[in-house]
Amino acid sequence: MRVSEERTYRTSLSRRGLRFCAAVVTLALLSGSAAADSGNPELERGFRQLYNLDFAAAQQTFQAWEVQNPGNPMGAIGEASGVLFSELDRLGVLESQFYATDAGFLSRQKLTPDAAKRQELERALERAEHMARQRLAQNSKDVDGLLAMTLSNGLQADYAALIEKRNFASLHYTKEATAWSQQLLASDPSCQDAHLAGGISRYIVGSMPMPVRWLLSVGGVPGDKQAGISELQLTAEKGKYLAPFARILLAIAYVREKQTSRARQLLTALRDEFPKNPLFQREIARLDGGH
Repeated sequence: MRVSEERTYRTSLSRRGLRFCAAVVTLALLSGSAAADSGNPELERGFRQLYNLDFAAAQQTFQAWEVQNPGNPMGAIGEASGVLFSELDRLGVLESQFYATDAGFLSRQKLTPDAAKRQELERALERAEHMARQRLAQNSKDVDGLLAMTLSNGLQADYAALIEKRNFASLHYTKEATAWSQQLLASDPSCQDAHLAGGISRYIVGSMPMPVRWLLSVGGVPGDKQAGISELQLTAEKGKYLAPFARILLAIAYVREKQTSRARQLLTALRDEFPKNPLFQREIARLDGGH
């Protein structure tokens, strides 16, 4: 392929293939929030605090859990999720790109993050990956280790796409997250939550123009919109920890597929489950207003 042709493909990927990525990954850190719970009520409480935008309380809960569970990477993943989610909220990403239009995504500005928060995020992720790799070195099928690696890459994908506007870097991290989730499914086929990462990836890539889908499939990133939606539905219906986040992603997909009534039903349930999070009610109002 000539350089000019490759540049054309890359431009097509950047300008068309990723047009709605922000709508999908804006709340992607919530996958970390839900999935990380390994049956511990305190850890679960911290994640639900994030869903309700209570960042300070969530960080206290995660830090306390990490002290009580040394060597487990999920406490650090929870802290990283809280840092990123609070930054997205502060910068207005959650509001302005929750249902990003194609034009809105193309014209989005590169944001100015808090440098201290960026360092805090990096430290938490480094700590989580260090512990995860130690656990996986002892047991390659360790569930918390595989979850931590999946979610760490997912959080980095969010930061790259939504704050730094680095679309290709975000795709790289998304591919890594999907690979780790596949290892998780191989280790524990009953973990329906693990279908989420593959569902996101397949839906995003499946929505791209055919030449871009072909290019990405050669690079090991296959796409299929309907298969992606099916995986998301599986997690939404049978997932133990990721069901709420899968419903968020399905709502986004349904809006894009012009299935407004199904999207509204999901958002209404999320609003009732997380009443302190105003995002869901605002998006319901947007759907009702026809926007």
